[in-house]
Amino acid sequence: MDARDPLDPRSHVGLSEREAGARLAAEGPNELRAARARSAFAIALEVVREPMFLLLLACGALYLTLGDLEEALTLLGFVGVVMGITIVEERKTERAVGALRDLSSPRALVCRDGQLRRVAGRDVARGDVVLLTEGDRVPADGALLASMNLQIDESLLTGESLAVRKLAASSPPSAMGAPGGDDSPYAFSSTLVVRGTGVLRVLAIGEKTEVGKLGAALGSLEPGPTRVQREVRRLVKVFAIGGVILCTVVLVTYGVTRHDWLHGLLAGLTLAMAVLPEEFPVVLTVFFALGAWRLAKQRVLARRVAAIEALGSATVLCVDKTGTLTENKMAIRRLWPGARGEGAHERTPRSEPLPESVHELVEFGILASQRDPFDPMELAFHELGNRELSGTEHLHASWTLQREYPLSPELLALSHVWRSPEGGRYVVAAKGAPEAIVDLCHLDPDTVARVLAAASELAGEGLRVLGVARAWFEGELPAHQHAFAFELVGLVGLADPVRSGVAGAIADCHHAGLRVMMLTGDYPETARAVARELSLPDGPLLTGPELDAMDDATLAEQARTATIFARVVPIQKLRLVEALRRDREVVAMTGDGVNDAPALKAADIGIAMGARGTDVARESAALVLVDDDFGSIVAAVRMGRRVVDNLQKALSYIVAVHVPIAGMSLLPVLFGWPLMLHPVHVVFLELIIDPSCSIVFEAEPEEPDVMRRPPRSVEAPLFGGSLLVFALAQGLTVLGVVALVYWWSGRRGIPEDEARALAFVTMVLGNLAVILVNRSLAATALSRLRTPNRALWWVVAGAFVFLAVSLYVPDVSRLFRFAAPNPLYAALAAAAGALSVTGSELWKLAAARGSR
Repeated sequence: MDARDPLDPRSHVGLSEREAGARLAAEGPNELRAARARSAFAIALEVVREPMFLLLLACGALYLTLGDLEEALTLLGFVGVVMGITIVEERKTERAVGALRDLSSPRALVCRDGQLRRVAGRDVARGDVVLLTEGDRVPADGALLASMNLQIDESLLTGESLAVRKLAASSPPSAMGAPGGDDSPYAFSSTLVVRGTGVLRVLAIGEKTEVGKLGAALGSLEPGPTRVQREVRRLVKVFAIGGVILCTVVLVTYGVTRHDWLHGLLAGLTLAMAVLPEEFPVVLTVFFALGAWRLAKQRVLARRVAAIEALGSATVLCVDKTGTLTENKMAIRRLWPGARGEGAHERTPRSEPLPESVHELVEFGILASQRDPFDPMELAFHELGNRELSGTEHLHASWTLQREYPLSPELLALSHVWRSPEGGRYVVAAKGAPEAIVDLCHLDPDTVARVLAAASELAGEGLRVLGVARAWFEGELPAHQHAFAFELVGLVGLADPVRSGVAGAIADCHHAGLRVMMLTGDYPETARAVARELSLPDGPLLTGPELDAMDDATLAEQARTATIFARVVPIQKLRLVEALRRDREVVAMTGDGVNDAPALKAADIGIAMGARGTDVARESAALVLVDDDFGSIVAAVRMGRRVVDNLQKALSYIVAVHVPIAGMSLLPVLFGWPLMLHPVHVVFLELIIDPSCSIVFEAEPEEPDVMRRPPRSVEAPLFGGSLLVFALAQGLTVLGVVALVYWWSGRRGIPEDEARALAFVTMVLGNLAVILVNRSLAATALSRLRTPNRALWWVVAGAFVFLAVSLYVPDVSRLFRFAAPNPLYAALAAAAGALSVTGSELWKLAAARGSR
């Protein structure tokens, strides 16, 4: 390379190694500062401070006090598992800034001491002169000192699907401009050079680059607890307070009335074990962990499993167009062979073979492109030609490129001059803006009007339009393109293709009451064309400048009806997400670029593309679509709603079943009856049946209308209102039946151990009946039996086996203080327990009739 060539970095004044080292020592390396990682111990301390974990630890200590080491270790094991999951998830979320740092540190070719040398991206200093070529990742922000056909893909920062043209600065700038737009003299860290060559003067490194600013915004955003987590904490506190009060009442009542404070303490501890809600956090963890496992089988990874619940309640889905709704590549959609006066030929994935009339248009479009292009539009020409023209005379692999005429601000067209191995005339192919190609072809006014009208029509469809021309030449090649006698070959309309299946997924979102909003850095015409193709619901279109002109209140109002946001930049995406959340929307945001990371983290649910997405986007998101299938979002919504539905069923069951347990720990003390429940009975009920039932409810298939109803309101509690009344009614009914059986047994003179056994049979059968009732909060238990659930029958069978063992195996029955009951009485007690939920079933039928 000639050192006097402006494209040779050695022709510009760079840094010496000593100067570069001094600047790096003073300003720091060209990378993002690593987030200060918390130790596992520090995270564990934060987790332990949560009320639900304190209660779990208290329950474990309670079992140790009772001398039940096995159950204590089991409960404390749950503490360890839940804490381990939390620590792992916390550490994962801290990797986002680290991933951003890795992305922002590519290797670079710099000029130091007048020599070219390749250094690590982190060693690029402010003031360095860097050579950029096709395929390079820009190592830092800077201004261009020279360029030749330079085009850079800035979609990571702007969301624009097309690479932008770059020109050298007319005078050395001292500060950076904004990314995006053609003919800018600035290049930005982490963007990709797709065409041409440039020489860059570095003006900003590390955290002062555009990527660095995004990293700072990303690090300042911390996700809060989800609604389910907040509501479960509230339930835990209510139960804990109630348990302490009732435990005190039992202790004092027993001690005062029976003058036996030791057994009063035992009765109080038994009641505390019955009331303390150690199942709640365990059930929450089980549901979300298994929900994440089920999502993973559908190619959706849940990085923060609690987001599954939020996604099922999402009301707005903000979709990044480029790379999410579209494939983030260019494809030829229209071919207009204007030289023949014909109409445009439309290309679709299932189009017929190319007609002969457009063969030359594709041929010269390829000749006006690089052999091995990075540019998406040139790749589109090669892809179509290799697919449709293979084996024809229109592909010229053996031809040699003789000269390239670059585009310029005065003429937005480039030309390639070729010669075949046989020699002969030069073949010249040109492509560029339609106005520039028309200018090169020196067409008459009528033809110019016809060509530009066709170009305008194609652009109105959201297509990027290029003109293609050809010429032949003999002799010494001229200095300028205008010296060739170009002929118009035609116009080509290119578009970023819509992903297959996206339109159907958007329709499913609409049926589920999930409003879809498209966000893009592209022009409004392109955005409208994509929206029409996807059948997005009609709504206003807002642009980035319009968004900037609005205050927060106006933006929130406009966002209630808008469906398309065009020409938006990263900070505007973040502002839009925050405005929607302030308007009490539950926001899901999809994206794949560095520019999407802050909005992904700020949203209630960030959804990143796994295949094409950046590490930054994946680390910032709560969910990752492994194969970039937008339709997987619908599966995730379905799974989220199923998880919430089944979680409500499980919570309803837990509350319902705790009522008779707590009631039969309290009533005998208040009425002077022999104690029915001892710690071993509570352990049987809670650690044999209850944890198993969390698996039963988690395995329940979704309700038939799960995707035909609106999202759950943000004001609606997860567990309250009619659902709480329903659960309490079930529990009180079962409690009344169990208490009646226990009282009746005493009145009949049945021995205490046998009476306890009969009441316990009633309670276990009532427990199992409550499971069947809560499998659906709308359908009856009998109709729900047709819905398969293998875990249910394992739980039922296990409960009967353990019940039989506790009743009829002497050593076990002695531990439970049982005597084998009369078979007839046992059958009556079982029937009473099973029929104790009849009222709940009648309530469902009445509610179903009332909703018709």
